[in-house]
Amino acid sequence: MACFSRIISFSLLFLLIALACEARVLLQSSGFVQTRNTQFILNGSPFFFNGFNSYWMMNVAADLSQRSKVSDVFSQATAARLSVCRTWAFNDGGTQALQISPGVYDERVFQGLDFVISEARKNGVRLILSLSNNYKDFGGRPQYVSWARNAGAPLNSDDDFYTNEVVKGYYKNHVKRVLTRINTITRVAYKDDPTIMAWELINEPRCQVDYSGKTLNGWIQEMASFVKSIDSNHLLTVGMEGFYGDSMPEKKGINPGYQVGTDFISNHLIKEIDFTTIHAYPDIWLSGKDDSSQMAFMLRWMTSHLTDSETIIKKPMVFSEFGKSSKDPGYSPSARDSFLNAVYTNIYNFARSGGIGGGLVWQLMAEGMQSYDDGYEIVLSQNPSTSSVITQQSNKMAPLDRV
Repeated sequence: MACFSRIISFSLLFLLIALACEARVLLQSSGFVQTRNTQFILNGSPFFFNGFNSYWMMNVAADLSQRSKVSDVFSQATAARLSVCRTWAFNDGGTQALQISPGVYDERVFQGLDFVISEARKNGVRLILSLSNNYKDFGGRPQYVSWARNAGAPLNSDDDFYTNEVVKGYYKNHVKRVLTRINTITRVAYKDDPTIMAWELINEPRCQVDYSGKTLNGWIQEMASFVKSIDSNHLLTVGMEGFYGDSMPEKKGINPGYQVGTDFISNHLIKEIDFTTIHAYPDIWLSGKDDSSQMAFMLRWMTSHLTDSETIIKKPMVFSEFGKSSKDPGYSPSARDSFLNAVYTNIYNFARSGGIGGGLVWQLMAEGMQSYDDGYEIVLSQNPSTSSVITQQSNKMAPLDRV
């Protein structure tokens, strides 16, 4: 019996080794997503996708007892044929931080991110990983500035994030730490992992002290060059919402009545930036306007940015955040479905011309995550009509890879 058990153990061991080797071969053969002119390319063919945001994944996966929620969302996303996920690769200071203080990391939380990448790989989902936040949620710019101020740096506002050498040093250290991280599950360095589609410098950068976009431009140039010096495999984007700035003053009329210190054109023309992004929340940006006005704005916003991406910037575009909140007056699941249908129709029509890679709905969650609710949450298993709308878009986008 002991001998028989030993044979089974050795057989199991060899099976596990074989599976690990097979997974590694599949990983390497899957290739990195690249760009060619205004298209995304994978293994020489066009790459179109339908995707989603789930910013919370690392935070939840840091708790071993909660990891099934990450697995559930990836499983449900795969069933809906969603192939790209955008999520956070940062949590600075505060509760359950990845970066506890400058250069000091919680290995438990990092292993949560390892798990997210591993689960994405198992499910054939590519990741866009954001490296910081404009807002105080999960630390972001305010936390970096606070750290530097506490270290004695003379700082006036959170906008010094873009210009202060101490703060920029903190950010670069974080970038290097993440990109060179060796995944404890897959044993692959992040910078060598094709599961990661792209890095994002910062979620929704804004700069109130300089509405021209020039201050942000200098920061993007410096940080994009730094990222590429470490990792030439992966695509890189800024993480912008799409607000126009001073480089083309006539475009400012497309903005929803205000500026945020970015310049969609000049910020994306930087050589090291590989694709453009836009976000859109007409229910917030045009609060008080009726649905038809908000959808008219949405179409103008998408059309203008796609045209500029194709003809001026000459890079592909991703519509990387959009959604409809259950907190809006008059909300209903059918209203959300109609909104998503309209957005998806525009994305599909634009994709057929080759200029947009896909869209990422905000946002998917698992059951039992009410503490993360923001009004935009979608639990596919509990929302069959919305799940159907999302799956239909995936089924429409997928054949474009072969066109």
